[in-house]
Amino acid sequence: MSRSPHIIGVRHHSPACARLVAARIRALRPAFVLIEGPADFNERLAELQLPHRLPLAIYSHLSDDQRHHGSWTPFAAHSPEWQALQVGREVGACVRFIDLPAWHDAFAGLENRYADSADNAHEARAEDYEQALSAQLAVQGRDALWDHLFEDTDDVDALAEQLSQYFIHLRGQDRGTLGNQAREQMMAAWIAWAMQQPAAAARPVLVVCGGYHAPMLQALWPQQPAATEPPPVPQPVAADSRHGSYLVPYSFKRLDAFAGYASGMPSPAWYEGCWQHGQDAPRHLLRAVMHRLREKGLPASTADLIGVQVRAEGLARLRGHRLPQRVDWLDALAGALVKDALDAPLPWTYRGPLRAGTDPVLVQVMDVLAGDQQGELAPGTPQPPLLADIAATLAGQGLSLPGTATLDLLDPADRARSRVLHQLALLQIPGVTRTQGPARAISDEVEERWTLARPVEQHAALIEAGAWGATLHDAARARLEADLRRDGSDIARLVALLNRAAWAGLTAVSAGVLDDLSTAIAAAARFDALAPALGDLELLRRHGHRLGLDEAPLLDVVLVAGVDRALWLLEAPGGVAASEMDAHVQGHQALRRIVLDAVADHAEGVPGALQIEPPRALAVWHRVLTNTDAAPVSRGAALGALIGLAERVEGAHPVAATQATTLLQQFAPAQVGDALAGLLALARDQLASEDSFTAGLDALVQGLVGEDFVIALPALRAAFAWLPPRERGGLATRLLHLHGATHLSSRQLIAAQAGEADAADRARAALAEREVLAALVQWGLAPPAEVAP
Repeated sequence: MSRSPHIIGVRHHSPACARLVAARIRALRPAFVLIEGPADFNERLAELQLPHRLPLAIYSHLSDDQRHHGSWTPFAAHSPEWQALQVGREVGACVRFIDLPAWHDAFAGLENRYADSADNAHEARAEDYEQALSAQLAVQGRDALWDHLFEDTDDVDALAEQLSQYFIHLRGQDRGTLGNQAREQMMAAWIAWAMQQPAAAARPVLVVCGGYHAPMLQALWPQQPAATEPPPVPQPVAADSRHGSYLVPYSFKRLDAFAGYASGMPSPAWYEGCWQHGQDAPRHLLRAVMHRLREKGLPASTADLIGVQVRAEGLARLRGHRLPQRVDWLDALAGALVKDALDAPLPWTYRGPLRAGTDPVLVQVMDVLAGDQQGELAPGTPQPPLLADIAATLAGQGLSLPGTATLDLLDPADRARSRVLHQLALLQIPGVTRTQGPARAISDEVEERWTLARPVEQHAALIEAGAWGATLHDAARARLEADLRRDGSDIARLVALLNRAAWAGLTAVSAGVLDDLSTAIAAAARFDALAPALGDLELLRRHGHRLGLDEAPLLDVVLVAGVDRALWLLEAPGGVAASEMDAHVQGHQALRRIVLDAVADHAEGVPGALQIEPPRALAVWHRVLTNTDAAPVSRGAALGALIGLAERVEGAHPVAATQATTLLQQFAPAQVGDALAGLLALARDQLASEDSFTAGLDALVQGLVGEDFVIALPALRAAFAWLPPRERGGLATRLLHLHGATHLSSRQLIAAQAGEADAADRARAALAEREVLAALVQWGLAPPAEVAP
């Protein structure tokens, strides 16, 4: 075939490429305009012609029992693909998307069709070529290289030839990944089909695609078999999968490479300004930058503005630019406005989110160049059925998503409304936030406080949530089960998600979750991670009707296996890090509660009582208690678990509270507080009111003098935090009684604070204070200046 299509390779979201595409379509008036985009959306192209406010995106999704994948095809006014859509329709061309749908395996792991990443369009050889070219031209970064080569020209003919040569060298002989090969076969088949249509004999075929694909499409399309029908759109392999595409409002922040999206171009507000205002764009953006800096109280004087202008023009001449480019302005802003040394690289010299330590001035500059433009869909744009169901469900509960409001749910009658809000929270809908309420769904507390709002990103999130199901209940359940599958190896996360399911009233959670729990338990390697989660799981088991988990035998198997492994991990050698101490103690508490509940259920003849072995648990705690290599907090918690529990287990030896003081005396000052924390956390009811324990504890503390007291003090204070304030006060009162005092009256306290105390008492207190401060200084815990002479 002698004729050839006009294949225009572009960089996504490039204004220069957008101008080239629009000019070529108007000049050639092609019969077909074929665009890299999701071919499954071709039957709904009319939706793109509605009076939307850009940016927007086509959101495509695929969900089944094993996976959930979402991908966006974003458009801004300066996107070449958007101009191809609009101008192609303007000249009467047949406009079609020609790429694979986003649910195809070619897009596995790719969230944005127009991304330039190492495993998509921007492959390894292409990256090497760009780096070599940047080094030869003394340009830093691929974005600066692109601007240097292409964004500084108004000659579309010269631009077309330069782009063609650039992309030929960029691709070379690289075949590309398997995903790219599949996509290029699909696009080549569309080109071959269009070239065979009668209309193509009189008017040309024009193709707009990513520049990396252009050389390969030029070689592939003549090799395609003759076809009278357009290439069929592949369908998902799984027959029960949910898949589809919808338009969603997008934002410049989501489009910006510096927010994490690997888009074709960074700083969308800058390039949108170049598209709209041409050479006048820098003036508009510079005004916005200076306004923002002054608004934030950052340096931005008129002299600074003059300095920026002079620097930018000087840099442009030095770099051979016809006019200052984006990087010239950014370098000029940094040179004129940043007064201190940089703790992080200049943001425009790398791709991805801003790095920690970036100068505040540069943070604001990059934010202005990113822009805050938000897209909005035209009225009547088709929406997923989920949105209508959510609106009806909210209305049925007398709820709405207003501008901003606080909702208090105060009694059990509000449970249905709570379930709806928790389902929305599971779908991660912005603007629906619980700010107060109990952590556990089975808590006796029912009061909750929610903040309801309608942020601009909420509409897009609701549309994207439609990928999970057609109703709020089904979508929340599908999202929950996907999260459960994703976190299948994390026992704590699995149990937390089951708790959220209880809050949301989601029944009949997949039985596969129990398999995941069993697997996670078998793989658990840390007591402090497993045991607290088992406590929550046992509570959910006892109240399983709230979850629809009425398969008691299955949950019993999971819990019995979990208790067995937790006891085994408890005996494992090794210390307990300070960051894990609370979780470790909570693990002891959870195991003790599980044992107590099982003993009580068996004693009362409760059907379906958990079949664990309490004597084995007591034996493990005894071994931990007597193991001098065990962590002090674990030994203290083990004794606390045994106090009051041993007498409940048939055949077990009783454990007296008096053993607590004996145990504490075995530890060094640095360890005694940790052991006390374990004791108080597990046996505070028995110990806090025990006079012998109070006396023993007083004697132990009285024996800590000088440096020993300073060393022991932080952990001791932490240990007493396990006592509620009333019990802490009661213990303090008993300690006063031991020393012949009762309690300080309000009058005595005021007098002491006013300096009316006995002179001898004040002198003794001052001496003790100096001794403590001297010890703190010696240990590096206080500066020397704090020690009184």
